Amino acid sequence: MATVGDGPRAGKAKDFDIVATYYRLLAEDPDLTMPVAAIEALIELLVQSRAVTIYETLDLVKTQSDYLKSRVPNSISLSAGTDLFQRYIISSLKPTSTGSFEAVRQHLLSNGRLFVSRAKAGRERIAAYGRHFVRDGSVVLTHGGSRVVGALLAKAAEASASGGNVRFKVIYVMNDARSSESKTVVSALRAKGVPVATISEGAVGYAMGKVNLVIVGAEGVVENGGVISRLGTYQIALLAKAAGKPFYVAAESHKFVRLYPLGQYDLGIDQEVIDFRTEDEKDPAQEEGKSTGTVPKPEEKSEGSPSSPAQPKQAVDAVDFTPPALVSALLTETGALTPSAVSEELISVWY
Repeated sequence: MATVGDGPRAGKAKDFDIVATYYRLLAEDPDLTMPVAAIEALIELLVQSRAVTIYETLDLVKTQSDYLKSRVPNSISLSAGTDLFQRYIISSLKPTSTGSFEAVRQHLLSNGRLFVSRAKAGRERIAAYGRHFVRDGSVVLTHGGSRVVGALLAKAAEASASGGNVRFKVIYVMNDARSSESKTVVSALRAKGVPVATISEGAVGYAMGKVNLVIVGAEGVVENGGVISRLGTYQIALLAKAAGKPFYVAAESHKFVRLYPLGQYDLGIDQEVIDFRTEDEKDPAQEEGKSTGTVPKPEEKSEGSPSSPAQPKQAVDAVDFTPPALVSALLTETGALTPSAVSEELISVWY
């Protein structure tokens, strides 16, 4: 039987690397979300699959989904897509289905592609609906590179440029670890005529007094209505709550994930954001650089300066958990949802 890269056996499928396919899809389409990329990768797997029974198909999809999640450091977002697609297959590939298995499989593939197209269209629906939350004269605070938030603000800017009466400003929280992404978001908004002020993460509390609402994106929306998003979202939500400012989360429904964390450390991923060391302990990254000969030259230090200044640990892909009590509403393609409504949405999909 053929194998999939270094991964599990793929049954009667051709040679197929689902991890490479997943990353290729993300690279080819910068606007693609991780759950949708995972679903498209699974569809490509089924296209090349030689499975001839329902059991083989289900086993193949489950095995490859688990393998993909094991090879991606932060698999929370993509797991929403893989789990949803597996549920879709179970409901589609029933033993009572009429016709040959090949006809059923082709029906599954065509409907799977339709599902992907609808998931992509969800972003524009959220933007069209969510722009009404941006009122005339308001100041919106946001951070990160959420595509749906960018589409929402762009839609609000287009309404203003086309003769509408909505004029708003944006305060954008810069991320030093993702400076290029931050600059891209700011430039895109300014190009549409939106006045944007940039602040550091340490200035969020200071700026909150001028903010009317906060809008952020999400990598995943969990069962209790809480949100898993870019590191720093939680502290922004805390400050917004303390200042009495509404905190909105814009997220597509395919990011709803079956996970019930009770706190920051129940996400099931090892992020290594907090790393305790003494002066005698070396940074593993620096030690690895020494072994490969890629350690940068130390900067010249003046007399009396510390020999090894402490540097903050930058977790580029780290996320945090924002509890539902801090979320005012979730802006989805079906409208605004309260955090408590998320569990009902998941029940309607899974049961």
